[in-house]
Amino acid sequence: MDDTTLERARALFFDGNACFAAGDFAGAAARFERSLELVPGRASTLANLGAARVRAGRHAEAIPALEQALALEPDDLHSHSHLGLAYAALGRHADALACHDRVLAAEPEHAASWLARGEALRFLERHGDALAAFERANAIDPTLAAAWTQRGSILRDQGRLDDARRAYETAIANGGNRELNGYFLAALAGGDIPPQAPATYVTRFFDEYAGSFDAHLVEMLEYRAPATLAAQIAALGSRRFASTLDLGCGTGLLGPLLRPLSDRLAGIDLSPAMLAQAEARGVYDTLLRDDIVAHLRASDVCHDLVVAADVFIYVGELEPVFAGVARALSADGVFAFTAEALADERDVALLPSLRYAHSERHLRELASRHGFTVTSLLRAPLRREQQKDVEGLYVVLRR
Repeated sequence: MDDTTLERARALFFDGNACFAAGDFAGAAARFERSLELVPGRASTLANLGAARVRAGRHAEAIPALEQALALEPDDLHSHSHLGLAYAALGRHADALACHDRVLAAEPEHAASWLARGEALRFLERHGDALAAFERANAIDPTLAAAWTQRGSILRDQGRLDDARRAYETAIANGGNRELNGYFLAALAGGDIPPQAPATYVTRFFDEYAGSFDAHLVEMLEYRAPATLAAQIAALGSRRFASTLDLGCGTGLLGPLLRPLSDRLAGIDLSPAMLAQAEARGVYDTLLRDDIVAHLRASDVCHDLVVAADVFIYVGELEPVFAGVARALSADGVFAFTAEALADERDVALLPSLRYAHSERHLRELASRHGFTVTSLLRAPLRREQQKDVEGLYVVLRR
């Protein structure tokens, strides 16, 4: 290999580092790739390529580069750390934990690795160990807002609501996401109820949950909403719908039940990972990634049936949804949905479970204001949590 080739590879490597430092991770990855084409197998370039791909969200592509780098330099903590992040993004939490433990064995005061370790332990349902990891992260760096947020969530799940509240408030005080932590605080009755769950929270939650969503929901929580709601729709008679829209379709559990009733079936969701699962079912004609209210306001497509199964547990303010559905429905259209039940003393509440509940009275008022007639309203369980049924409202409206 001549000196000119080496110099070109070196220049691309340094250019890649400059792009990385400037936050241009796609540009950094492209330069490291070109450098490796000229001089293959350099551990430092492979390590930086893997790191750039992780930061660019290309986690599956990052893993081979990082694994190659570690085969050449097994003690490179930089690569172990980024490999752990890549594994975690792909749901390989045991592998991620092993990577972060390797870093911490060499650098026990590395706060970010304690945070990442705690996140892996949460997914592995080792909640006590996870809490200890987050506490250690904050002992090293009291300003690490993400660790305070994670602590708050475990403390909330343990019923230690005052401790959880203090953790979320500390996260905000240290620059944590105000919208997200404010949402968590509101669920503890510590603030005004936000109109809906933050989109970033919903997207990340369901992206991380997508791989195990169906098994956990159906088998462990005895999820009944799709089948019960579909039965309510079928009870309308032998009507077939020219166009059906499945709002917040998730992995598409409702899709196979709607397909026999629909000439055309579309689904919409915020989570790309959930939409990928829905697409694999092969029952939807169209799948879109969008916010449901934004879509209902902007789309010119008219539907005969709009459904929303277990969607409104993440939406507190339903007025814009009802207005959007009224705009999108045909003259004799049907709007069918579920809601978590709330006593009639209040319209809506954000519960400590981070889910919204709505009262029957409020839903009937919304229906009347937007020109709907209540065809049926059934009180029945949505799922089971902590050995108890969660009461839901199954509502079918017509124009």
